[in-house]
Amino acid sequence: MASAQPPGRKVIAIAPSPDKGPIEPPPGADAEMISLYEAHKKIYPRSVSGGFSQWRWGMVFLTQLVFYGLPWLEWGQRQAVLFDLGARRFYIFNLVLYPQDFIYLTGLLVISAFSLFLFTAVAGRLWCGYACPQTVYTEIFLWLEKKAEGDRAARMRRDAGPWTAEKLGRKTAKHLMWLAVALWTGFTFVGYFTPIADLGRALVQLQLSSWETFWSLFYGFATYGNAGFMREQVCKHMCPYARFQSAMFDKDTLIVTYDAQRGEPRGARSKKADPLGLNLGACVDCSLCVQVCPTGIDIRNGLQYECIGCGACADVCDTVMDKMGYARGLVKYSTENAVQQHWSRSQILRHVLRPRVLVYTAILGTVVLAMLVSLVLRPPFRVDVERDRGALARIVSGGNIENVYRLQIMNATETLQQVNISAQGMPGLALASQGAVTIAPTESRWVAVRVQLPYENAQAGSHPMEFVVESEDGQTRVAEKSVFIVPR
Repeated sequence: MASAQPPGRKVIAIAPSPDKGPIEPPPGADAEMISLYEAHKKIYPRSVSGGFSQWRWGMVFLTQLVFYGLPWLEWGQRQAVLFDLGARRFYIFNLVLYPQDFIYLTGLLVISAFSLFLFTAVAGRLWCGYACPQTVYTEIFLWLEKKAEGDRAARMRRDAGPWTAEKLGRKTAKHLMWLAVALWTGFTFVGYFTPIADLGRALVQLQLSSWETFWSLFYGFATYGNAGFMREQVCKHMCPYARFQSAMFDKDTLIVTYDAQRGEPRGARSKKADPLGLNLGACVDCSLCVQVCPTGIDIRNGLQYECIGCGACADVCDTVMDKMGYARGLVKYSTENAVQQHWSRSQILRHVLRPRVLVYTAILGTVVLAMLVSLVLRPPFRVDVERDRGALARIVSGGNIENVYRLQIMNATETLQQVNISAQGMPGLALASQGAVTIAPTESRWVAVRVQLPYENAQAGSHPMEFVVESEDGQTRVAEKSVFIVPR
């Protein structure tokens, strides 16, 4: 509804220009400056305890134990998880992967995508609220901020006040702790690509390479900026997931929701007051649900895209309900249908197995099973074939036609491999070079192979053939297709 204006007065909304300053109104017109941009207000999340908070901190400890601890775990005589870009080998426990194994990365991305779809369809933004690095590091940085500057009220009061020696000292201590965590995070990140023990020695000796230094500082700076300053802005404005999550929600998706039928009309009252006599709902309008929210929203206004599903508002509301002597669950994990129709927990669970969830589960299970079977049946070596670029074909002594190939044999294990090379697919086709090859553990070796064919055995043109690389014990056999060229 438009606001009332005095007759004959023309109000013009003018947005200030950063380059040219305020725009002058037209001659004879009354202008009123209306800001079209809302200034960002810093959010001071209040500390909260409860079941969801314990789950959230449990995920913080679990994810960081894996992230910080995994590079230090040894597997045999090497780092258990190492992405050696220089050698083009990726070590994941007993797996040795090459760039040719890119299909497994594709499978991993498909699994991650459908897992996200499945979890979102079932229970909303579980990833965002409990395991997303942005959420995890924001929780860590908020905890350090509380240790250095005090609780929410103290931080707000100190930020609003003048600069003092105490304020400067506390701020400095906070940023030093933030920087320590951020730099250690950047160092650990690089430790997944350079053996972390060697990286640590190089750091102590001040002999880090330029790239190692750059990526350690870059990732550290990203952690420091995102978790220390941007925080909820990343979730609200930079993360695309917040924008398309609604496409994966339906009325049976578990979300953090406010029971408006029970809570409204809201209003303050004493603990001994009868809410029915005051014509009030269960909500005491304490605004604690807003104070604990890491994105600063009011869950009582309904589901909003900024909500990351952390459950902090449910924890603090349960605390208030306990103090007032009311039943818990005014703010809770539930579904839209369950709140409207007052379903029980068993009824909610029965509606979880709906067609969308079943489809996601079936696809996810199929991809996971296919990837596991592929890894189990994966041969201990891989073979790639390239033709010699110097000559397509040549006639050698004895009247034979010879083609030269280069075979790249990649040992995908950490044991010595003895293999035999043969060629087949055409009558009289035979290897003219040594067929027995030894491949060192995790070695990628190029082998020159000469293949000959009697001239009269084939017509001119390109003929299909294949190389067979077989382990010495005969348990593994890999065939790779190629062509044999017969000149005119």
